[in-house]
Amino acid sequence: MNPDLEWDGAKLEALAPSWAQRVIFLEECRSTNDEAREMAANGLAHESLILTEKQTAGRGRRGQAWSCPPGESIACSLVLKPSEKMALWSRFSLAAGLAVAEALDRFGLSAEVKWPNDVWVKGRKICGILVESAQDSVIVGIGLNVNTVTFPEGLAHPATSIALETGQEVAREEVLVAILDEVRFRAGQIGSGFPDLLESWNTRCVLRGKAVRLETNGETKTGVMEGLSPQGELVLLTDKGREKILHADFIRLA
Repeated sequence: MNPDLEWDGAKLEALAPSWAQRVIFLEECRSTNDEAREMAANGLAHESLILTEKQTAGRGRRGQAWSCPPGESIACSLVLKPSEKMALWSRFSLAAGLAVAEALDRFGLSAEVKWPNDVWVKGRKICGILVESAQDSVIVGIGLNVNTVTFPEGLAHPATSIALETGQEVAREEVLVAILDEVRFRAGQIGSGFPDLLESWNTRCVLRGKAVRLETNGETKTGVMEGLSPQGELVLLTDKGREKILHADFIRLA
């Protein structure tokens, strides 16, 4: 691998000293979420970050493989120790997706969120997020295409990157710090600040007002996505009326 593409710890330290001190860098691992879960069980502190250059078994939702080329992308997992009750932890998916989209604003992109936690730019997926709970911790896994310009065939969705959208490479350290700052802010809104989070999320929702097809609990449903309810559920307008859906195996344009 080109040394110029490797993570620059000094640059990260200069950009955000407090964040840099919380980073655990692994040259290679199976999955940052798996590593983070194991470390969290052994007492890893709140807002610690597991960052890797290469995942050998990276995954997204429902166990789908996630490709993250070394030197070109961000693959990391943030360990959070929430003070909010566990019933609210599912909101971290919304918070993380919105945070990444807002961080990308700083690099000239107009990003949107796709329920529950993907980030898209111009109809193409730029970031996948996998949020998992582990005892007293929440693991927020983030895979973001930064300087990638070619993608493997057979992807479930068309993909893009910051470099493809802007026409130039960007320092991954700068992108990472922007994301972490926004995640810290939005993660703090899963409780009393949730209405503000929802308003911002709905504004960026790529599927809002569009006909969609989704599968939940083994049943396929079609309708128009109206946005999210005050509790964070997807509101689907069907022939039978409005339905609120908390989880879905997949969701696509109809």
